[in-house]
Amino acid sequence: MAGREACSTARMDTRTKILGAEAALEAARRVRARGSRLKVVTGYFDPLLAAHARRLREIAGNDGVVMVAVTDPPRPILPGAARAELVAALSVVDYVILADEAGLGELLGRLGADEVFREEAADERRTQELIRHVHSRRETA
Repeated sequence: MAGREACSTARMDTRTKILGAEAALEAARRVRARGSRLKVVTGYFDPLLAAHARRLREIAGNDGVVMVAVTDPPRPILPGAARAELVAALSVVDYVILADEAGLGELLGRLGADEVFREEAADERRTQELIRHVHSRRETA
């Protein structure tokens, strides 16, 4: 895929895609210096679902670099680090940041992204749909 930042080797340790705030800012500067588009996606990814992968693929399109900021839902199922590793394993994702809601706005401003996609509300809907589906399966079993 054109514009993908990550290494294309099949055995890459995807945890290297997970950056701290300062490293993310430096990565964003490099992306802009190359003239590439930076797309930042925020969301819970708790749990990571196929719908997330489809949405990230849609956002990635054929251009730019995708940086995902993993935020904490009100009642997390998985720890943030685990969710970050799962998101980093997706080939359409170039970088992942663990972000807290308190500093997210400032971080997003400093990243200077060309586009920002806030997916927390969609993540809440996806989780509720999953819960309903699990409950309906248990009722029919």
